Amino acid sequence: MTRGTDGRGSLDERTVLLVAGVADLAVSTLGSALGTVRGLLRRSDAADLAAEAEQDLMARGRIALDRYAAVPPAHLETLAQHALSRRAAGDV
Repeated sequence: MTRGTDGRGSLDERTVLLVAGVADLAVSTLGSALGTVRGLLRRSDAADLAAEAEQDLMARGRIALDRYAAVPPAHLETLAQHALSRRAAGDV
C-alpha cells in the first residue's frame, strides 16, 4: 500500500486506507479527550464544570434534534401563506 496519492487504486485499497485514517483520527481524538478529562478531574470546581457540561450537551442535543428531526414547511404552503398575507395587506 505504498501507491502514490493520485486518487487511483482499487476500491479495497482505498477502503482500507479510509478506515485506517478514521481509526487514527479516533484514537488521537480519544487520547486528547482523556487528557483533558484527567485535567478537569483534578480541579476543585469539577462539580460545577460537570453541571455546565451537562447543560451544554443538552443544548447541543436540542439543536441537533431541531436541525435533523424537524420537517421543513412545504414550499408551496409557504408561498400560499405569503400570498395571503400580501393580499390582506393590500400589496397585490
